Amino acid sequence: MNQVPARGPIARFFIGLWDAMNFTRRLIFNLLFFVLLFLLLALLGSGDGVEPLRDRTTLVIAPEGELVEQYSVDPATRALARALGEDSGEVQLRDLLRALEKAGGDERIERVVLQLDQLTGGGMASRRELAAAVARLRQGGKQVVAFSEMMGQEQYLVVAEAGEVYLDPMGGLLLEGLGRYRQYYREGLEDKLGVDVHLFKVGEYKSAAEPFVLDQASPESKQADLYWMNDLWNRYLADIGAARGIAPASIAADIEQLPAGIAAVEGDLAQYALQHQLVDGLKTRQQMDDLLLERGVADVDAEGGFRQVSLQGYLDHLDTALRMAADPRPQVAVVVAAGSITGGEQPPGTIGGESTSALLRQALDEDNIKAVVLRVDSPGGEVFASEQIRREVVALQEAGKPVVVSMGDLAASGGYWISMNADRIYADPSTITGSIGIFGMIPTIPRALDKIGVNTDGVGTTRFAGAFNITRALDPAVGQIIQSVIEKGYRDFIGKVAEAREQPVAQVDEVARGRVWSGAQAKARGLVDELGGLKAAIADAAKRAELGDADDYSVHYVEKIPTPFEQFFAGFAQSRIGANLLGDSEMARGVLAKALPQARADLELLEGAITPVAGVPVKALAYCFCGLQ
Repeated sequence: MNQVPARGPIARFFIGLWDAMNFTRRLIFNLLFFVLLFLLLALLGSGDGVEPLRDRTTLVIAPEGELVEQYSVDPATRALARALGEDSGEVQLRDLLRALEKAGGDERIERVVLQLDQLTGGGMASRRELAAAVARLRQGGKQVVAFSEMMGQEQYLVVAEAGEVYLDPMGGLLLEGLGRYRQYYREGLEDKLGVDVHLFKVGEYKSAAEPFVLDQASPESKQADLYWMNDLWNRYLADIGAARGIAPASIAADIEQLPAGIAAVEGDLAQYALQHQLVDGLKTRQQMDDLLLERGVADVDAEGGFRQVSLQGYLDHLDTALRMAADPRPQVAVVVAAGSITGGEQPPGTIGGESTSALLRQALDEDNIKAVVLRVDSPGGEVFASEQIRREVVALQEAGKPVVVSMGDLAASGGYWISMNADRIYADPSTITGSIGIFGMIPTIPRALDKIGVNTDGVGTTRFAGAFNITRALDPAVGQIIQSVIEKGYRDFIGKVAEAREQPVAQVDEVARGRVWSGAQAKARGLVDELGGLKAAIADAAKRAELGDADDYSVHYVEKIPTPFEQFFAGFAQSRIGANLLGDSEMARGVLAKALPQARADLELLEGAITPVAGVPVKALAYCFCGLQ
């Protein structure tokens, strides 16, 4: 028998290396094979996954999540959430409006059912747009039925426009009015922690940073807030009064007598709503299903037993039809500017000086886009980032593309800065706008450090070297520098408004100084041109570009283009096979939980405001804390 000669250590090394390379090669090819197989299966099962929409279908609009102008979650994450049977936590206003509008002319949709209990967020202007869309649907002859188990006054503004409104017998509905209450931190920061917050501003009504330097709202802040809030509340009462056939004064009187009214029905909130004509009847969910089954067509496989399509299912039908045909018509582009304004590249849901400017430049570069609507829903933010965006608006106009602004719930301070140069500004009467003012703030913490026995000392080549170090007491001369910068920013702001609005600077200053206005009040003061929603703004932009009737042009949202992976994954997750695979994946659920955005701290913007910037002693902010609670 021949013996195999023993291998030396060098030979064993190279043989082992060769085996490792072979194993790696086989592994890579196997992985590639499975990836290709995965893609093939995805393509085979990627039909649109949309069930045929049959006649006499009930469209059930039951959105769950916060009403937003623009998703802050990427398409892949949304698709994954949907495949797992979960919600992304956001509902786009445009999607709700589109579904309501299309349902009005869709003969397959027999009726629309509104279940808005889980629709949160959104401001008065957004909900008035939804209410108007529901009213148009009902006036067009479509049956609209609303059902609620527990409903707040926010949802009721929309629901009141339905032809029939039903409430669960154990449910509730209370109209209470509008409130705006904030926490004030001066005592905690200054007295307890030893942090001194130095505020520099122009305008006695510029109250955004008051919580850091006061223990309660200033008289000017309360006066201004109550002025615009009363305007919004009176409009709310008028809207629901007209929808329900009740005098607004009667609704207001009922609220003032609420304790006695609730006691009269022995604490039964549903009976109170019925007796005061806020709803048409009391029904359980089962009774509602029975009613809809009686009016509609039976479907034993559907929830509730009647033929229906969900909001997302109906949107899928609309999107499928849209994808099937390329649209050669000229376009009106809509660029959404939603969220706080900060510098650089920012994800959707936040306005970035660079990223939002890039969207406007994209609209400028695309030949098929003939006009632009800038949809603004923002409390403002950094002045420089706001100016970057404003300059892109001007560039579009100089290129011959008209720009029309449509203000959403909020277009204040920096939100007004990016709007002011538009060819026309539209706002809902209940939009919150104005707040034309500038502020800056810097905290100093030597007293806080002293509490733990830490002191700051050193030397500098000039009296201002290290003067902006927050561990040192603020030199009054440094405060003078900052105040001069802020005053210059305010002059720039009102000067640009005066030029854009063709008004004297003194006239702008009278309605500026940080004061907040409703859309209707802003129009009366020359800050807004027309009262109307997004639809009116789009029609105006098309008219300015001479695009003809509504059928002669298309509307296109210019948004950040998803990556190839996001596009693939979104398509795969929406396919039948993808939904089945992902729906059973615990790992995917874990990935989703980590991918969903986290709630931001209320003071994130102010935290960023004190981050040092080269050449700038303190960031100038055009921001408005003017939401409702």
